[in-house]
Amino acid sequence: MTKKTFILIGFIILKFALQYILLSPEYDLQRDEYLHLDQAHHLAWGYLSVPPVTSWFSYIIYLLGNSVFWVKFFPALFGVLTLLVVWKTIEVLKGNLFALILGATCILLSSLLRLNMLFQPNSLDILCWTAFYFAVIQYINTEKVKWLYTGAIIFAFGFLNKYNILFLLIGLLPVLLLSKQRKIVGDKNLYFALILGLILIFPNLLWQYNNHFPIVHHMKELAETQLVNVDRAGFLKEQLLFFIGGFIVILSSFYALLFYKPFTNYRFFFASIIFTLLVFIYFKAKAYYAIGLYPIYIAFGAVFLGEISKTGWKRFLQPVLILIPLLLFIPIYKVAFPNKTPEEITAKPERYKKLGMLRWEDGKDHELPQDFADMLGWKELARKTDSVYALFPKSENTLVLCDNYGQAGAINYYTKKGIKAVSFNADYVNWFNLNIDYTNLIRVKEFEENSTEFAETSPFFQKAAIGGEITNKFAREYKTTIFVFTKAKININKRLAQEIKEEKNYDK
Repeated sequence: MTKKTFILIGFIILKFALQYILLSPEYDLQRDEYLHLDQAHHLAWGYLSVPPVTSWFSYIIYLLGNSVFWVKFFPALFGVLTLLVVWKTIEVLKGNLFALILGATCILLSSLLRLNMLFQPNSLDILCWTAFYFAVIQYINTEKVKWLYTGAIIFAFGFLNKYNILFLLIGLLPVLLLSKQRKIVGDKNLYFALILGLILIFPNLLWQYNNHFPIVHHMKELAETQLVNVDRAGFLKEQLLFFIGGFIVILSSFYALLFYKPFTNYRFFFASIIFTLLVFIYFKAKAYYAIGLYPIYIAFGAVFLGEISKTGWKRFLQPVLILIPLLLFIPIYKVAFPNKTPEEITAKPERYKKLGMLRWEDGKDHELPQDFADMLGWKELARKTDSVYALFPKSENTLVLCDNYGQAGAINYYTKKGIKAVSFNADYVNWFNLNIDYTNLIRVKEFEENSTEFAETSPFFQKAAIGGEITNKFAREYKTTIFVFTKAKININKRLAQEIKEEKNYDK
């Protein structure tokens, strides 16, 4: 085993270990993870929330036992593969051993550690961005057509994982065509590769068409409820935080792409990152949408710094450059990960508030960062819903209807009673089983100061009661209430069918 291989294996082991160590056992899974895991039971070529790839991994997790270990394993794996692609990119760019260690350190000790904890499309999205850029570099370096087809496959897989990868092409293609690399348009294999990519994503496009393009509705809703609160200056500020330990390396890559002679063929990458960021800013995108941009620039910067620090007094820069991400990781360790209890966080909220981490998507400040609060209260909700569900002699005739996908997904993941909770929110609107004759209703409702649930729903049932609520004050779902309605006076299924139809007709 060579020295390089031994060091690489060390980075991989450390990466996997940190993904589990930096997560405190006080926290449950995060809201989005429950939805994605439920998709394993409803495989399709598309969903209202995401494209289909996440459901494929959800199904694998289900086959492996559906444990939290496997839920956390796959995003960690995508993070490891991102590190590996950066390592291989540095090798292709002829970087030395120091460049490899510097690049791997900057990737390891970055915000990817936080992102790679969550079973969401984001970890794979970043891997696909990095791998696609790697394919572009390989094609320019070798002019072998296999890299065109590799790039097409990577892009298609990335598209089927998260539509965000479209921003990669929007930012890359115009500057590529304006550079001397535009000769690529004369290669017929480019068009064959494009056709291959279209064939691979066609099933999802067909699904979108058959379902009246829900992605359009989803993006409109996202823009109205979340992106409207995005601050463009805040977007730029957060870009610095994602890879703050590698900031000098990324900055060096910009200089190298402009002036370092061995990078002449890759000069268009400088314009590409600027153009891509401008597109993100124009659309008021969330800051983390752009994370996939940076790993490849860490590779460029590491190679350049490794080359200029080989000889003379500059050799003393090498330990300093390695030390910077290590030292800057210390404050990141203190705030970026759910490795402290909610009580510890709320005891010293200043550092979180200064970084804007207490500002949620609603534009208001709260006690915990939103992602942390989204990892609390779910087991409690499922346990209390189970206890109410078990009281019905014919529980299969009881519908568990939730306000949002997090509630439904968490109940379905943790239930010991085989509950199949649903909601009119997100993908659950397509997962109602109307073949069951429902007579009872368990209604899980988000807390409202002046709730009208009893007044509105109880007339349709013989009995009504409150079965419990979430008591964890740190949970985003704090005071979410479980209403219990028994012996319906109306045809529940008919009412459900009508509401489902109304929900699905939102874009007509």
